[in-house]
Amino acid sequence: MMLQSFRRLARGRQRLPDRLALASCPFLLFFLVTPALAATPALDLTTSFVGFLALAIFTLAYALVMAEERLHMRKSKPVLVAAGIIWGLIGWVYVQAGMSSESEHAFRETLLEFSELMLFLLVAMTYINAMEERNVFDALRSWMVRKGFSYRMLFWLTGILAFIISPIADNLTTALLMCAVVTKVAEGDKRFINLACVNIVVAANAGGAFSPFGDITTLMVWQAGIVHFHEFFALLVPSLVNFLIPAVVMSAFIKNRKPASLEDDIWLKRGARRIIVLFFLTVATAVVCHTLLHLPPVLGMMTGLGYLQFFGYYLRQSLPRSLERKRTRYTQRGDWKKLEQLGSVVPFDVFNRVARAEWDTLLFFYGVVMCVGGLGFIGYLGLLSDVLYTQWHATGANIALGVVSAVVDNIPVMFAVLTMEPDMSHGHWLLITLTAGVGGSLLSVGSAAGVALMGQARGSYTFMGHLRWTPVIALGYIASVVTHLWLNGASFALHG
Repeated sequence: MMLQSFRRLARGRQRLPDRLALASCPFLLFFLVTPALAATPALDLTTSFVGFLALAIFTLAYALVMAEERLHMRKSKPVLVAAGIIWGLIGWVYVQAGMSSESEHAFRETLLEFSELMLFLLVAMTYINAMEERNVFDALRSWMVRKGFSYRMLFWLTGILAFIISPIADNLTTALLMCAVVTKVAEGDKRFINLACVNIVVAANAGGAFSPFGDITTLMVWQAGIVHFHEFFALLVPSLVNFLIPAVVMSAFIKNRKPASLEDDIWLKRGARRIIVLFFLTVATAVVCHTLLHLPPVLGMMTGLGYLQFFGYYLRQSLPRSLERKRTRYTQRGDWKKLEQLGSVVPFDVFNRVARAEWDTLLFFYGVVMCVGGLGFIGYLGLLSDVLYTQWHATGANIALGVVSAVVDNIPVMFAVLTMEPDMSHGHWLLITLTAGVGGSLLSVGSAAGVALMGQARGSYTFMGHLRWTPVIALGYIASVVTHLWLNGASFALHG
């Protein structure tokens, strides 16, 4: 029944009930589903001049994004302009046809859902910046150095943690946290940071592919009733292969040396541990919002920002008393070094942390979402799916779509497949779930994790830096597909 409801929605005959649409969603990239839902074209513009022009504009914009390292131009600029032009062209055509309300509704729906995504990411970035300001990552770096972790050990540690955490949380937040550790421990070593970030992106995307909560594409398949919750775990071994093969190859190129020792002791600023607790409480609030209350998880994240603001108020109000106690204690101990450090203490300001969010990344997301939403509304995504599943075999089509998802967002690609409703076996549905989830690792711009890390580790992790390892990542991609075909071969039989 759920599958039938989803298919009727895909054909544009009815809207999915809010309760069904919000139930059991992962708490991050959920918001990008609705732009695809809004992209049901009222006019077929795929063979028109406007359609071809929109495709050319999107291609040019992405070419400029890929040349970011060489042009030294922020990646948000071309996609922002491209989104404006594409939707402007759509609006002009629909006005001429007397159907302006259709294009307006599609644009507003896409913009609304991006706004939820942006606010969610903004809160997550604010917490990460707050933890960085409280020396959380500096202290972690100091601990790793004292433990004697080599670069190779750090490479494996962050990759394994990304693979383990992303199925429970999400690949984007996991990648951001692991990247923050890497950039702190290996500060200044651009070559290693790039290599570690590539590994983190691959690991986070692979980890999210075998869980309904790890990636929005797995959610869409699960929500459609095509694959049951426990059946996703059939992709665990293929996902692990996807992560391990590139990691083994890349680790061989890491010089087994240790980071430079820290000259100064790093100590956590007051409230650092409590901010970490508040971050997990914020995530829990977001999860509760969508699982129990059936409300968008952004409500929980924005509430969590309120937690941080109240705690920031407490830190500012209690700062004078705290400084006085520490001065007395350090004076009695004769710890003149820490006593001197107290003179540089500044009050905690939440809005300074908000201002330090990666706005280029947020604006890039806006441009990409709006561009892809516009192309979907023109009709190209449905056309692509129709060609693939009518003229190609399902196995080849699903593998190819995984590669396509490295360039075009995997969410509208997956929705196009669900809209087409091809007659596929259970094994083929698992295959498209796997390839759409890990295919984005082929390029740095192919997944939310990669895009976010390009902003967080700007100058160290770049499109070209990731592209150098694409052949190795492709080897892992092929191996994961072969592993799935081998282990789950029995599920590829069609049952009438």
